[in-house]
Amino acid sequence: MIWALHWRLFSKLGVAALALGALATSGNAQTVYRGKFTLPFETHWGGATLSAGDYTFTMASVSSSYTLYIHGQAGGAIIQASVAEEKVVSGHAQLNLVDIADVQTVQSFDAPELGMTFAYWTPKQKHMGRREAHQKTVPQTEAPSQASENRTSIAVQAAGR
Repeated sequence: MIWALHWRLFSKLGVAALALGALATSGNAQTVYRGKFTLPFETHWGGATLSAGDYTFTMASVSSSYTLYIHGQAGGAIIQASVAEEKVVSGHAQLNLVDIADVQTVQSFDAPELGMTFAYWTPKQKHMGRREAHQKTVPQTEAPSQASENRTSIAVQAAGR
């Protein structure tokens, strides 16, 4: 009789352990994309501010609206893309940053392994006042647009699916 009681207890514990293991495995199976990157300076990304340092990220299933879960030594963030396009600008995974009012901000994330480019919300540059606009002129020897000078790319080491 004691043996039967112990058998039922071990059976219930075994079933519970299997159920927990299945749940843990199914959570990992839904990771679509993961990788790591290093930020050399403080960076704004969506509504979050990430300090300089090493970070890892995971992207859950496609049904999660292309949300990145970012983890670093100083903390983490959950970032959602505002637009996801089926195009890749670069041949390797990279974060594309733009300098807005002396603040580095992630503008897009190229993920060639997924065949996607994700765009993120960025604040608009403040327009110069009328007085400042008249004082700032571009010399004739310079190209009319120097937008590429305030852009930076940071390599991402993608671990795939």
